[in-house]
Amino acid sequence: QVQLVESGGGLVQAGGSLRLSCAASGIIASINAMGWYRQAPGKQRELVALIFSAGTTFYADSVRGRSTISRDSAKNTVYLEMNSLKPEDTGVYYCNLGLGTTNYWGQGTQVTVSS
Repeated sequence: QVQLVESGGGLVQAGGSLRLSCAASGIIASINAMGWYRQAPGKQRELVALIFSAGTTFYADSVRGRSTISRDSAKNTVYLEMNSLKPEDTGVYYCNLGLGTTNYWGQGTQVTVSS
């Protein structure tokens, strides 16, 4: 049973920074990618950033240049550091793990950016 546990969300002032963490546990092999999605109130869930097994990364236009996704493969943990936060970054951030043909999701962590 694969489990993803996120941490690091909270209330941040605009212009501030935060670091989200997602630790994966269980039987984990053949990871395709790990990443972060977010869902703002009344909106669909959207991709924020991905890191693939080879180490390449992808960022949504909205966060590119002020976010960094990284991983610790030994700990099966992925991180998302976000800087220069904006109120529009507010939402529930979900960790995602692509494993073979299956996607796994964390429970989500709330990020609120106040103006």
